[in-house]
Amino acid sequence: MVDHPHRHQQNMVKIFYPQSLAVIGTNKVKGTVPHDILVNILKANFQGVVYPVSPRENFIYSIKTYKYVVDIEDPVDLAILVFPSSVCHMALEQCGEKGIRAAIIISAGFKEVGESGLARERQLVEIAERYGISFIGPNCLGVINTDPGCNLNASFARQMPEAGAIGFLSQSGALCTAVLDYAQAKHIGFSKFISFGNKADINEIDLLYYLKDDPHTSVILIYLEEITDGPALIRIARQIIEESGKPILALKSGRTAEGASAAASHTGSLAGRDEICDAAFKQAGIIRCADIEEMFNNAIALTYQPLPRNNRIAIVTNAGGPGVLTTDAAIQQGLRLAKFSDATTALFRKSLPKTANIKNPVDVIGDARADRYNLALSSVLKDEDVDGALVILTPQSMTDIETIAREVCNVSSQYDKPIYASFMGEADVATGIDILQRNRIPHYILPESMCRAFAVAHRFQEHRGKHEPLAARFKVADSKVHRILSVAVEAGRSVLLEHEASQILRLYGLPVLKGGLARSAEEAAAHSDRLGYPAVLKVMSDAILHKFDIGGVRLGLEDREAVLHAYRQIMRMVKKNAPQAEVQGIWVTRMVKPGQEVILGVKRDRTFGPVVLFGLGGIYVEIFKDVSFRVAPLYRSDAGEMIREIRTYLILAGSRCQRPMDVNAIEECIQRLAQLSVEQELVRELDINPLIVHHRGCWVADAKILL
Repeated sequence: MVDHPHRHQQNMVKIFYPQSLAVIGTNKVKGTVPHDILVNILKANFQGVVYPVSPRENFIYSIKTYKYVVDIEDPVDLAILVFPSSVCHMALEQCGEKGIRAAIIISAGFKEVGESGLARERQLVEIAERYGISFIGPNCLGVINTDPGCNLNASFARQMPEAGAIGFLSQSGALCTAVLDYAQAKHIGFSKFISFGNKADINEIDLLYYLKDDPHTSVILIYLEEITDGPALIRIARQIIEESGKPILALKSGRTAEGASAAASHTGSLAGRDEICDAAFKQAGIIRCADIEEMFNNAIALTYQPLPRNNRIAIVTNAGGPGVLTTDAAIQQGLRLAKFSDATTALFRKSLPKTANIKNPVDVIGDARADRYNLALSSVLKDEDVDGALVILTPQSMTDIETIAREVCNVSSQYDKPIYASFMGEADVATGIDILQRNRIPHYILPESMCRAFAVAHRFQEHRGKHEPLAARFKVADSKVHRILSVAVEAGRSVLLEHEASQILRLYGLPVLKGGLARSAEEAAAHSDRLGYPAVLKVMSDAILHKFDIGGVRLGLEDREAVLHAYRQIMRMVKKNAPQAEVQGIWVTRMVKPGQEVILGVKRDRTFGPVVLFGLGGIYVEIFKDVSFRVAPLYRSDAGEMIREIRTYLILAGSRCQRPMDVNAIEECIQRLAQLSVEQELVRELDINPLIVHHRGCWVADAKILL
């Protein structure tokens, strides 16, 4: 279990459940944020005492106002600041003097406007730390708590949302207003609705810790523009899912790589920020969504209905075409059509019209009324081989849409299996959809979205409850590794020479070939005689990162004469193509027999820290980009999942009578490399390309380490 001893957890109770609050900076001017927040608090029937603070007013809506917060006689749990940014620091200082330890700073004009605003924001943080205040914001929409015991709408949203079990966190206030409008139309309710703005103090990690134990929240939704602490996000997400069983759905902006600097290694160029974010979310168990619609499509499935025990679905429809479309979509999402028991089939044969399709998908045909839908739905949900039902309705002249919708709700209440619905159309089916949504039946305009949501719920059910430990730690001579890195850093070098990189990898237990550094052709030949043929020669220079490009590598040298000739040829090519490069020597090793080439890599990401890469290697790695990522430290199953994730995994696993490669050896190499990435913070990027894998064992053929 991960503990989070931050002061915020105690103070946040007063943010969400204050007994008393002060709206500091409010006024009588309708249509302004300071006015509307006070009105929203009053209209929501807040179950506590409200103190308006307004230097210019004596009363607002028959409520006595105070010139300063320190003038309030009684204790105040929560301060809501709506003063201009230029005076917010003075108001927060007075809150500290008053003994208020929780605040929501709505005011804009801070970090988002530039350096002057950033200075004002830092001033707020300094005051908060001095007095032990925890605050949300600044530059936020505010906070909503729909719990009837509180009824807090400390925001300038247009309406108070319905109560529900979804906790929503957003860095963007403008997105919040759109989400509230979207949710209201679909009768989607929230437990807590939080806009945290610039997150100068309380951030998404703190809020996730709070929602983990919130009894009113069963599903968490979060919109992020930037991630405060990547490793902490992974830890708390895993803890929430493992301990509380609450799914987390995320919408993360910034998918494109515009403005990203060119990287020096293969790993650096392949590991873009969005790919790393995808990998981290997957590792944490966070369900990443592409847009608001997908997020809520998944959220209502996870909130309203039981999780499916498995992926066997039954489709009930009154039209053959949509049934086929849904079948295709279900199979594409990894679902299976359930095979009905003999008893279910016999009941359908007896009770449904002869023209009905009694196999899956069940077509109750176009003239079906509520009784026929009831029979079909009840029968499939009783069947032990069915894990959930997808209901489709197309509006026809005889279709009693509202009655069928009520019957779907009635059947749903009788079974502990999920029912999702797709009433296809818009105007004709609107009343039926409204009935479904009010009764917490997930509804989807398109059957494809319905199948996608069911698949998400099934995958979450599989993932939930996995209490997986971190991968095993290997014993390493850490002091020797540190000595090699320190020497390079002290010399002002940003790239390790290959013999240094090889030595570090060997100390971490990776399968590195023995080699020798030669400073003459004769010395290279002597090393080859000792190490064996065929030989490989590579130029060693911290000024030459890509040795192949300048003719600094020779492979498959079969004898001594070939090595002598290759040494001289490499030196000529270096002099011609990299005349300014200082050459430290030529690295000599024995050539590895052919096998399957893969790439392993490390990149240090500014948000998530060390990230490990795996994929098919060689010269085509950046063309095909068939790679997978994980954030280190790895959990026990991560390395194996990385290998199986790539599209070309079957090449390694063996297909068409080909013997499989040693996948276990690759897995161990990934784990050892991940440990290196965590323990050696001086390593910025690392490539092993290729790692040559055989049917038994593997060898590092080339390695590059950037500091």
